[in-house]
Amino acid sequence: MLHTSLNTGRLLAVSDIHGHAGGLLQLLDTAEYSPASDRLILVGDYIDDDPPSWETLHLIRKLTEEGALAVPGNMELRLSAHFMDRAPGASGSLELREWLQGLPPYIEADGYLFVHAGFRPDVPLAGQTLQDMTEIREAFWGAQPPVYAGKGIVFGHTPTFKMGAKAGEVWRKPGLTGIDTGAKHSCRLTLLDVHNAVAYSCSTEETRHHYKDFKMENLKGC
Repeated sequence: MLHTSLNTGRLLAVSDIHGHAGGLLQLLDTAEYSPASDRLILVGDYIDDDPPSWETLHLIRKLTEEGALAVPGNMELRLSAHFMDRAPGASGSLELREWLQGLPPYIEADGYLFVHAGFRPDVPLAGQTLQDMTEIREAFWGAQPPVYAGKGIVFGHTPTFKMGAKAGEVWRKPGLTGIDTGAKHSCRLTLLDVHNAVAYSCSTEETRHHYKDFKMENLKGC
């Protein structure tokens, strides 16, 4: 677990980028992200199965070097365990493998827990497995109560349209916020301003090199 303390900037989170590095960069620009004042938490699944997407790890690592925090998703664990030796370029480096293996399984910030997939209900945080934190689905988000020690949980992994939200929209219920808005599924990639409840998003309907339909949505009262 990694803990980050409160500062005066925004707390931003994004999950399930799945190779859409260009879309992420444009969302950060749209949100006027500043590493000097804002905190950015990256919530896993930065890549897809196709090798060209693995180069997205260059961007993720660069962002962490500038101050962002990141947790692994199931795709990163899969790459590290099975594909790293066969990957071209950056993905084949021992240094990158060690960086991936050093990422914390979840991050705590400002009364929130940030994790890729979720937590096993009725299991203390200290007893959670990395497999559950990167792979669990409905057993987590469909369970009650949805919080640990009064903390809200921000997570990805399960596309929000599979939890009942409209395609491309953030999913919320008391204590839980799902931010995988389906970038992998030609829906949207979303950057969430957690405290201000503002979602910056773009369509991923076309290709990884062309993004459109940028939106800024206030989620308060929704």
